[in-house]
Amino acid sequence: MSTTEEPEQLYAKREPIFPRRVKGNFRTLKWWLMGLMLGIYYITPWIRWDRGPAMPDQAVLVDLGSRRFFFFMVEIWPHEFYFVAGLLIMAGIGLFLFTSALGRVWCGYACPQTVWTDLYILVERWVEGDRNARLRLHRQPWNAEKIRKNLTKWLLWLLIGLATGGAWVFYFTDAPTLLHDLASFSAHPVAYGTIAFLTATTFLFGGFFREQVCIYGCPWPRIQAAMMDEDTLTISYRDWRGEPRGKHHKGVEDTRQGDCIDCMACVNVCPMGIDIRDGQQLACITCGLCIDACNDVMDRIGKPRELIGYMALTDETRERAGSAPKSIWKHVFRPRTVVYTVLWAGVGLALLVALFLRTDIDMSIAPVRNPTHVVLANGSVRNAYDIRLRNMYAEPRQFYLTVANDASISLTIEGVQGQLVTVGPDEQLNQRVYLTAAAGTPAAVAATSPVRLWVSVTGETDRIYGDTVFNGRGE
Repeated sequence: MSTTEEPEQLYAKREPIFPRRVKGNFRTLKWWLMGLMLGIYYITPWIRWDRGPAMPDQAVLVDLGSRRFFFFMVEIWPHEFYFVAGLLIMAGIGLFLFTSALGRVWCGYACPQTVWTDLYILVERWVEGDRNARLRLHRQPWNAEKIRKNLTKWLLWLLIGLATGGAWVFYFTDAPTLLHDLASFSAHPVAYGTIAFLTATTFLFGGFFREQVCIYGCPWPRIQAAMMDEDTLTISYRDWRGEPRGKHHKGVEDTRQGDCIDCMACVNVCPMGIDIRDGQQLACITCGLCIDACNDVMDRIGKPRELIGYMALTDETRERAGSAPKSIWKHVFRPRTVVYTVLWAGVGLALLVALFLRTDIDMSIAPVRNPTHVVLANGSVRNAYDIRLRNMYAEPRQFYLTVANDASISLTIEGVQGQLVTVGPDEQLNQRVYLTAAAGTPAAVAATSPVRLWVSVTGETDRIYGDTVFNGRGE
């Protein structure tokens, strides 16, 4: 008689996680940070900043049409992309720094996936109740109560996702104008498409995928170990104090039993559904909620706190031997973190210096290569150049162009009488310019000669220059 065995499944079915509500220092910190970051994200596009009549009065704006980025008084032009690159480098080094010092604190407190998942769990708890109530609702068959609560929860999730997608597009154009266009269905289809995409991803990632995004979709858990060492503070279970675990009986002391009463509080509050008592795990996001839950239990049974807490590997060795752990500052300030801090501060200082030293005018010169030069009837030689002038100011300005230290070369501007051109506020002007060297002069005779053009602003002291070459007859 043969029996038919079910084939082994390659992938295990996901078991939904219903974290229990917990109170404590880490949970309070997460609430404050969540409120702060969500507030910044949703409110920032509506902060006004006077930019004159030519630009939207928005404090933070990514103007894709003009390829510029505005952040309050700072305006970044395309040729200044090194500022954006520098900020990205600082963000990367900052992530390395915090991971080296405190493990995955970014994942536990500031990652958008964590923040929006926390918000969605808050809504879920408000609609369905705490962990046990949500478990009962999940396990019971579909009925009127289950349909009503799930529809209410999903509607609130969808509204949060819609607000998230809507807030994102407001960063790329004038927020009040776009809101009016969206409401009147006259906005660009790209705006509606972007909102729909971000609404769907927020709804799915925060409501349904949750810890799966962190475990399977995010690369950071797999590379974080490169930034960590034996002095990195991470959340750990003090098994030498907690084991052997078991139930405690009031008024009965058992020296053979550890402090852990196997209440599963640390597991029930974990948004990743892991048991920290099993040791360090890829899924742990270092949110600290298990510390709050365990401390609460230790207070109630009269045992010392920090059975679960922040600890480095070097501290574990010392504590097992009965010695006191190192000071937290010795873990935070060590050669690795000092190097990261110096690099981070160096990049930031360089960006600040570049920001304060830059001028609000800019010029670039490109010689016209076909032909390289023209010999006029009187024997003089003329070169053509395409000059790009940028007025990074909120008012129109007159730019005065001159040739430096060479009276034999004259400058003329195509379509303009004299040497003045007007550039509008926050605009860029492409202008054809001609340099002419008189016959017989060194510049006209030589194959190439260096030449410098100066650009100054009428009524101001600021001026800049650009170097190029003058192509002569080469005699």
